Amino acid sequence: VNNFLKIISDKKHILADGATGTNLFAMGLETGDPPEPWNVNHAERIRALHQGFVDAGSDLFLTNSFGGTAFRLKLHQLENHVFELNKTAAIIAREVADKADRLVVVAGSMGPTGEIIEPHGVMSSKEATEAFKAQAEGLVEGGVDVLWLETMYAMEEL
Repeated sequence: VNNFLKIISDKKHILADGATGTNLFAMGLETGDPPEPWNVNHAERIRALHQGFVDAGSDLFLTNSFGGTAFRLKLHQLENHVFELNKTAAIIAREVADKADRLVVVAGSMGPTGEIIEPHGVMSSKEATEAFKAQAEGLVEGGVDVLWLETMYAMEEL
């Protein structure tokens, strides 16, 4: 049984993590910089962030991959690193969760593309699907228990 399905069937309440972005700013992330490269360049900080959530009692925490689609990463010339950054985010999180003395769920964070989908915008639904698919593949390959879609502002992105 998948860890996510197990925890929602076993527990009445599930405690999730805190504000990943806010915590990363406190750890040195500069305004305007993407947090996803930290999965590679500052893995120890990402690991410490996750460990802090687990130590505080979180049953579930999100990977550092909210802006991990090609559409978001291209703003920083990282659109060719979608799979790597997302997989690494999941691997780091999985390692922390697996070291816990209890079941802890790793949720693969997937935020909006930042683009507007046709007919109101220029991005096609096929492009959106491909962007989310590439991100999801990296997260799944890295070992997440569940894909966590968050703060989508258009139904078309779902």
